[in-house]
Amino acid sequence: MSIPTMMSKPGNGIDEDVVTTAANSASTIAIASLMRYHGTTGLQTHVRAFEAYLNARRLPNVVLTPFAASAWQLYPVFGMRKLIAPLMATAGVWWHMTWHEAFLLRVLRRELMKRSDVAIYAQCLSSASAALRARSSASQRVILAVHFNDSQAEEWVGKGLMKRSDRMYRAIRQFEASVLKRVDGLVFVSEFMRRTLFARYPDLCQIPHVVLPNFIKDPGPAKGMPDADLICIGTLEPRKNQGYLIDIVAAALRAGHELRVSIVGDGPDRAMLQKKTRDLGVAHLVRFTGFVPNAAGLIAHHRACVHVALQENLPMTLVEALAYGVPVFATPAGGVPEIVEDGVNGRLIGHADPASAAQVIVDWLTSPERMSDAGAAARSGFLCRFESDAVASHLVSFIQGQPNGEPASAPASTVPSHG
Repeated sequence: MSIPTMMSKPGNGIDEDVVTTAANSASTIAIASLMRYHGTTGLQTHVRAFEAYLNARRLPNVVLTPFAASAWQLYPVFGMRKLIAPLMATAGVWWHMTWHEAFLLRVLRRELMKRSDVAIYAQCLSSASAALRARSSASQRVILAVHFNDSQAEEWVGKGLMKRSDRMYRAIRQFEASVLKRVDGLVFVSEFMRRTLFARYPDLCQIPHVVLPNFIKDPGPAKGMPDADLICIGTLEPRKNQGYLIDIVAAALRAGHELRVSIVGDGPDRAMLQKKTRDLGVAHLVRFTGFVPNAAGLIAHHRACVHVALQENLPMTLVEALAYGVPVFATPAGGVPEIVEDGVNGRLIGHADPASAAQVIVDWLTSPERMSDAGAAARSGFLCRFESDAVASHLVSFIQGQPNGEPASAPASTVPSHG
């Protein structure tokens, strides 16, 4: 992990002229991410949804990832993390952040040399750091999307790969402060994260910023009969807290109700979670699908979506559930209450009382009228607040330097690509 040494003016990165320059033209938007283009995370879904919107409107764009670098260089270096991480988890984190940023930096420099009129839309702190180091002119704005939950250091803690007492934890927090204060703009996907970061770094309010939620193209409402009651999508890791969902299923069974659940995703907690279903006598009710490409499509085959994470920003899977008109049961972590209107399109359930949570879920699932009303509210709420056409034009405008979010017009042609 590197800390850029580029000197900058407070608030706007290189120069205030950056905003003026970008506002006067339709810049190419370079979406920079450390992650592969294809994948199941909310960040990857956001990248693809935004690229699709830009392409549909013939707005020039390019998606840049470290994986556009030469494979013979890339994979031996990335592969070393598999040897390092089991020996020392924090060293594995350092390796991941440092080398992903290094390869993205190469890709960005190559791309930014081709054109000066580019706005870089960075998807994490490391991709923003790479963009700040790679840009070669004041017309190349760097806008950071705040996808992380509380901080990237806390996300590594949530994955069980770091402790707050580790030196690496403190280094990442210092890195966070350095990068946040030098970007040209901040896009918060939840009001929760805007409040969190402004409380931690009050000076950030001087940087142009906007709160715009995650969005997707409308997939249309769910059709057909559900195959199961609840679906839970996410990496099987500590912060996603799927063990609590299993406790809820067990509590419902003790009360005489069977909740049939699909847990979609894979991760380090899978064996532990499967054992827990056997120990609690609910293995026949919980189906582990493992990794499923385009997992969001499974939501339409369930009566409701459930999300019990301990730490969240604005989870994409809940936006996808609303898109299908599927009610949501979720713990009120982070920005979740900005998606789930308690008692309208679903219910907010507590983190620590599986019996009460089970009762809330069963009461709703056994009321067809309530579920129908919630499904209709979920669908209409999605179309108004989270559909691409309702959000993405404002994101384009902000990235191109129009802070009031006036929709941008499309130029005559574009050459989209991704690495």
